Formats: sequence, C-alpha cells, structure tokens
Amino acid sequence: MLHGTGSPAATLAPDQVAGILEQAFAALPLDGQRVLVIIPDATRSAPIPLMFDLLYARLGAQVARLDYLIALGTHAPMSEAAIDQLVGCAADQRARRFPKSAVLNHAWHDPDALTQIGTIGGDEMATLTGGLWTTATPVRINRMAHEYDQIIICGPVFPHEVVGFSGGAKYLFPGIAAREIIDTTHWIGALVTVLNSIGIKDTPMRRVIHRAAEFVTTPITLLAMVMRGDALHGLYTGDLVEAWSAAADLSAQLNIVVKPHLFQRVLSLPSTRYPDLWTAAKAMYKTEPVVADGGEIIIYAPHISEVSYSHGALLDEVGYHVLAYFTKQPGRFAAYPGGVLAHSTHVKGVGSYDPASGVERPRIQVTLATAIPEARCRQINLGYRDPHTIDPQDWANREDEGLLLVEHAGEVLYRCATMLYLPDTTERLRGV
Repeated sequence: MLHGTGSPAATLAPDQVAGILEQAFAALPLDGQRVLVIIPDATRSAPIPLMFDLLYARLGAQVARLDYLIALGTHAPMSEAAIDQLVGCAADQRARRFPKSAVLNHAWHDPDALTQIGTIGGDEMATLTGGLWTTATPVRINRMAHEYDQIIICGPVFPHEVVGFSGGAKYLFPGIAAREIIDTTHWIGALVTVLNSIGIKDTPMRRVIHRAAEFVTTPITLLAMVMRGDALHGLYTGDLVEAWSAAADLSAQLNIVVKPHLFQRVLSLPSTRYPDLWTAAKAMYKTEPVVADGGEIIIYAPHISEVSYSHGALLDEVGYHVLAYFTKQPGRFAAYPGGVLAHSTHVKGVGSYDPASGVERPRIQVTLATAIPEARCRQINLGYRDPHTIDPQDWANREDEGLLLVEHAGEVLYRCATMLYLPDTTERLRGV
C-alpha cells in the first residue's frame, strides 16, 4: 500500500517524516528480523542523517539487525570519515547509539561479495528495449540482498541521464549490482541517448531494472524521497514501483526547469559533492537539452582534479566521443566495459562520426574548467579552459544574451519548451 505525501510548495518536518515511517512499518512483520537499508552515497542530496535517526527510533528495538549498504554502483568506496558525514554520526558514537547497525560499502568489483540471482534472456531483453539490445544478461547482486529478511531502499528521486528518473529499483541496479547488468543498462542508455531518456519515466533502461528487481526474493519496501536542493518536499513509501512512480511525478515538478529558448553557452557549476568528472558530468547531462547547435557547456569545477577515481585509466585510453564513434567501430572497443563507453558518449553529447574520414562532429562543445590539466583534457577529447579566467558572476542575469549560469548543477534538469532531440543526430522536431 502506498503511503506518504509531497508538495511542490511545502517541505516535510521531521515529525511528518516519522509519521509516514510509522504508517510504512506498522503492518510489516519485522519482530526479530534482519533488515538491510540501502542508501545513496554522498553524490545525492538527501537527509540521510534524519532517516538514520528515525529508522532506528522506529525499528531499533523491534529488529535483530538494522544494517546499511551504500549503493555505490561503480563509484569509489566511501572512507570512514565520509561515512560519518553521510549518516551524521561518527563510528564510535554509532556503536553506542545504534548498536544493531553497521554501515558498509557495496563492493561491485569483488566476486566474493556478489551472487547471481537470474538472467534476462535475449528475447526478453529485446522486448524490454524495443530491439535495442538482444543479448542475454546475467543479474548479479550483492550477497547481502539475500542474507536479510527485509530490504528497505531509502533514497531520493531525480531526473537521471540513464534511466530517466533515479531512485527505486535503481538502488539495486546499478546501486548494489555487478558489472554485467550495470554495463548493459548504461549502454542501452547510450543507444537511447541522454536527450531521449532524461526526465522520462518509462524508458527501456527503467524496464530492464524493474525486470531485474523481480529476481530479488527478499521483501522490499521503498522510501522514496523528493528533494529540491537540500529541502525534503516529499516522501512516498510502499511498493518498489508504485512509490517510485509517485516520487518521480513530484520530482518532475520540482527538478525540471523549462526555458523559453536555447542558449549559446552555459556555465554549469556542479556541486562540490561530486569528487570527479565521472560524477560531476551531471552538470552537462542536466543542461545539454537547453544548448543550441554549435553551443558550448563549460563545466566549471576548480575542485575537481580527476576524471574518474574508478575508471580514469580506461577513459584516458578511450576518450570522450559521440555515440556513432563507438557504434561504427564496434570491434575496436569490444573489450571496454559498456558503462565506461556509455559515460564517454553521455558526456560528449549527440553528434555524428564518419568512419571513412575519421571526422567526428559533436553537436556542442564540452569544455572543462577544472583542475584537470589541459594536456589531459586534450588527450580525452574535451575542451579546456583555465578556471582562473572565469568569474561566474560575470555570467549572471545574461540569459537574454544567450548565456546561462547554472549553480549547484547536477540535480535539476533544464529543457527548452520548443525542442525535441533525436538520438545520435542533430535533426529536430519543432513545435513540441
């Protein structure tokens, strides 16, 4: 049963959140049960300290264990200090105040931490993706998902570049999954393109992860939060799909901004919660739909000095390219993970590639104004700008000049009211 509430105009107070949690857990048979809570890492805005406190207050005396697993996907593991900040309590204090709880990183790269729970066959994959993908994919997940009596997924829902809207089953796949299903869903997302999936509820990738979630036999309750910045506007609990769907509807109202026209240049300032380009690239994904042909997105992030803490070496080899660069040279990149190739083309954006001439034509220019050196930016096929030459305030209030300043970029999606993009091309349908 769906519980919870949300509003674009009002935020939820802690007592309201506690009341929703009471409704969510009142009928669940949790006495003496082992409960696993799956939470986001620090790259998502969410009141995790509040939820950490309230969940223990409601369940701590009732359950045998109330442990937490951080849904890293393929992000770098969080340090102990970072975990302390994430949950709002140092480890020694947690041991005293929350003796039934431990907080653990998902180990996506450790075979011993993973187990296969099913396979999505080629024919079914073709049906789910409209023929975009026809290869059978094993579904492997962190063993902890089947070592507990109850799973609680607790995380926010935002427009997302791969699945359309984040949250829900995405905390399982890729959140606590193995490489195969991660690579498959991300590469399918690349084939669809960011422009044709971001901010859309029903996508091929969302259908795939919902199917993968059906292999999880442990009961799941979803706590889907809806944020605008650091403010909690909604909390929906219950069924994995139903609660996520309600949260996505509210998130669309709060986290999609429609502009009346396109912009020639965007200065996008990702939040400092993103430690590398791999995570901070959301500053590009969320603004790409509002950039005119031939325009430019500058990712201004002086705090970022690394391309990817998990995948940097591979990206140095592959670089950043439009989708056709990979699809028209399949043999050349067959050995690279689909998730890495997908990230590459997501960041570069739509465009074209002629294998005969070797000429690549991205629709827009993506420029890094970060602490990543110019030589490395050129090596990976992205533009470079010295961040010291940019004063973001010079970009403020200049939308009439075709310049858009986006602060705290990464969670709010910008769209243009008059434009729909088609995958891997610069064609347009006007008047949408």
